[in-house]
Amino acid sequence: MEWTEVNIYTTTEGIELLCSKLSDIGIKGFSIKDPEDFKEFLENKNGQWDYIDEDLLGLSECETCVTVYIPANGQGAEMLIAIRSMLAEMKASDAEGVYGRLEAEMTSIREEDWANNWKQYFKPFNVGEKLVIKPSWEEHDASDGRIVLEIDPASSFGTGKHHTTRLCLEILEKCLKKGDKVLDMGCGSGILSIGAMLLGAGSVTAVDIEENAAVTALENAVKNNISPVSYRTYFGNILTDEELADRIDDKYDVITANIVADVLIAMKDYFVRYLKKDGILIVSGIIEERMNEVVDVLLSAGFRDPAAEVREGWAAVRFTV
Repeated sequence: MEWTEVNIYTTTEGIELLCSKLSDIGIKGFSIKDPEDFKEFLENKNGQWDYIDEDLLGLSECETCVTVYIPANGQGAEMLIAIRSMLAEMKASDAEGVYGRLEAEMTSIREEDWANNWKQYFKPFNVGEKLVIKPSWEEHDASDGRIVLEIDPASSFGTGKHHTTRLCLEILEKCLKKGDKVLDMGCGSGILSIGAMLLGAGSVTAVDIEENAAVTALENAVKNNISPVSYRTYFGNILTDEELADRIDDKYDVITANIVADVLIAMKDYFVRYLKKDGILIVSGIIEERMNEVVDVLLSAGFRDPAAEVREGWAAVRFTV
């Protein structure tokens, strides 16, 4: 298997949070290069070391970097998009620049080629009993009667191939009622909210921390012949932006949130605020090891009847309130 090396530049203070968020994406192994570690070694080394190579001495002046390796396939493509979205979220919440430049650089493929090269891994595929996900640049014979959801993720997370997205769509298919009002938190490419509209939702409000994601989601909605009148998009962080939190304030029949465990936990009170009585909350983006933690927090917030779906280390959970 081929791999892509991704170097993410941060600071000593950013290492722990960055590695935690990478774990939430599903990346388990890291290589960390931090000058502070080497400075500590130099200060505390004992007499056993007579000579230190000059190349090693240069580590004390290097930029802090977390290196990960992702497979050069469709899963890796999704991971890279998720990494970019995660870094943008970290930047947006780091006004003082404590975590450094938070930029990712790849070594096995030219950055400018990635946007087109990864498309070779994205082909039409079925989800659940009703949907087929089709990238905008592929042809598809819809003679099987499935509903075609056309998507172009651009730089936003969400082709539907990742287990977290597929689990959400499968749960939506089972629980969505015709005419439901849906709130999609962390909409990415818009795949969940567009899927909801195609499955019969009456209206959607889609929110993402990235402006590009909100724009991409609306563009994808139009590609699927969904009117902007019934499909509204917003960008920003409701955890820090009261005006945005108030603008989307309503009572929704269904809320989807395919994000990461820490953000889901932080948003628990907003889920309570926005969900109708007897409404459905679908949370995903959760690594299996943290599923119980998320479930316990949401139960303590007043949600009930958790029904979990787990696939290859990833979990999605449906609640009512």
